[in-house]
Amino acid sequence: MVMEEKAKKLLILYASETGNAIDAAERLGREGERRGCPVSLLSIDDFDPSSLPEQEIVIFVVSTTGQGDNPDSIKVFWKFLLQRSLTQNWLSRVNYAVFGLGDSSYQKYNFVAKKLDKRLSDLGATAVVERGLGDDQHPSGYEGALDPWLSTLWKALYQRDPKLFPKGPELMTSNKSLMDQPKVQITYHDVAEGTLSIPDVKLLEMQIESTRFILPGKLSGKYRPDCFLKMVKNEPLSKAGCRKDVRHFEFEAVSSTVEYEVGDVVHILPGQDAAAVDAFIKRCNLDPESYIRVQPKDKENDQSYDLRNALKVPVRLKTFVELAMDVASASPRRYFFEVMSYFASAEHEKERLQYFASPEGRDDLYEYNQKERRTVLEVLEDFPSVQMPFEWLVQLVPPLKTRAFSISSSHSAHPNQVHLTVSVVSWTTPYNRKRTGLCSSWLAVLDPQKRVLIPAWFQKGSLPSPSPSLPLILVGPGTGCAPFRGFVEERALQSRSGSTAPILFFFGCRNEENDFLYRDFWLFHSQKGGVLSEEKGGGFFAAFSRDQQQKVYVQHKMREQSFKIWNLLTEGAAVYVAGSANKMPSDVLLAFEEIVSKEGGVPKEAAVRWLRALEKAGKYHVEAWS
Repeated sequence: MVMEEKAKKLLILYASETGNAIDAAERLGREGERRGCPVSLLSIDDFDPSSLPEQEIVIFVVSTTGQGDNPDSIKVFWKFLLQRSLTQNWLSRVNYAVFGLGDSSYQKYNFVAKKLDKRLSDLGATAVVERGLGDDQHPSGYEGALDPWLSTLWKALYQRDPKLFPKGPELMTSNKSLMDQPKVQITYHDVAEGTLSIPDVKLLEMQIESTRFILPGKLSGKYRPDCFLKMVKNEPLSKAGCRKDVRHFEFEAVSSTVEYEVGDVVHILPGQDAAAVDAFIKRCNLDPESYIRVQPKDKENDQSYDLRNALKVPVRLKTFVELAMDVASASPRRYFFEVMSYFASAEHEKERLQYFASPEGRDDLYEYNQKERRTVLEVLEDFPSVQMPFEWLVQLVPPLKTRAFSISSSHSAHPNQVHLTVSVVSWTTPYNRKRTGLCSSWLAVLDPQKRVLIPAWFQKGSLPSPSPSLPLILVGPGTGCAPFRGFVEERALQSRSGSTAPILFFFGCRNEENDFLYRDFWLFHSQKGGVLSEEKGGGFFAAFSRDQQQKVYVQHKMREQSFKIWNLLTEGAAVYVAGSANKMPSDVLLAFEEIVSKEGGVPKEAAVRWLRALEKAGKYHVEAWS
């Protein structure tokens, strides 16, 4: 009796922070299956790393976060791979490929993919193709690199073993009979079973848990908010009529006490425009008053599912859309257009959607979709013949994501309060569409007199809370000053009961008149023996870039104070940098290199090594955002 050869499986492991790596991994899976290859798709934290040597082909899709950081889901896996006991031929039977998602405006671009690729190779694994590096800065986003990389990957895998793809390496299809099935199933209920006697806050908590457990992303494992906040103060920090609208918000905890340290981050789930939600529901022919349960179709791999299901309640369809589906802010993914093409009844719409979903139409799709930041609602209105089932909409409409903000208060100074410093985002697209940031514009118009419940999750930021005895050099232009307001508040409180180390703070903005954020606060603490005062060995230095002909930035002020900076560094100071990720962090690092070289009397290369050692010692921290 001849034993049948077991079909080879493609294992795809992803590590995602915001959901992009999940999208890319799912696309890999779909394309593999359409070529006739069985696929296993897992988040890397659901995979046992000790079984890696048993795998024949593994594709890794990994994102890099912040300043070269690992996503949470890969941390245990990565720690396992770094064990010294693993030999150079531990993975000698494994073939692998790595695709990274990153942003080239950050210094450590795609750092996680690069170090994973090197480590797998060092352990004896064989790369099927050169690693692919997706870049958020590319005109088509990460897909600009993913398209050609996938084409190369499928050909390389087919050459290695034609049995892997019975349907050939090139096969792609738009045939409806081969269309994927939605991954969620929806059960409809007549009434809200058992929810009528539940108090408002508790009911909202249960509804959020019921709507968010199927969504990907950083906080996907933490469905229930840490607390609900209510706004108690909403005041402008920038001058009316100037280019920027920056606001100071204060919140109090409603449901439970707030706990955080300075340098932490709060994630807020924003509200959506009611008219846009209603328009979406109407366009999709949905009944807003029906009650639904949404659950994943594939529950076999989810051991904790029953526990979560026991906690869940039916939710009004309109509430589900409001809490889980970003219908009027985020742009849909490419796969959305492919699935739409199956449900288009007008031939010209079907052809256009198929073109958009193809590699040839990628750049035109970018012009139409991402560049204009077209919303799901706008796209659906542009293709009126498309009627997608609600299961597909739930799966493919971008999830309503929480927005992360650096906390700009000290919990010790404001028990049970959270303060935020927020720039209200707005811009105009190439075709003159006015766009606004969903969360910042929603917060900007919230009335503190109205008790709006705001779901909030707290998380450690990349700026650790310093001890009172640690000297600090803070660099925070614009809203980058936010976490440092908390640092200064906390140290001012600590200085009342004991001695504290000095703080040098470098702030920057455009105009002293228009956007000198928290001016009175900084000046108060830099006078009369305050924690930013020269008497205490510290100092406050502000750069106003547009108040003179020659632009002056924080790095110019740093060079002016190079002696003070060097003195504090030699006393063991820690450096904290926060603000825009564009050029600022690298310009600031360059200024530090020049200061160390000049004041320390060493060559530039030695200064670079010195600062790298400072970073390795956990004394050079950067929190930057795009």
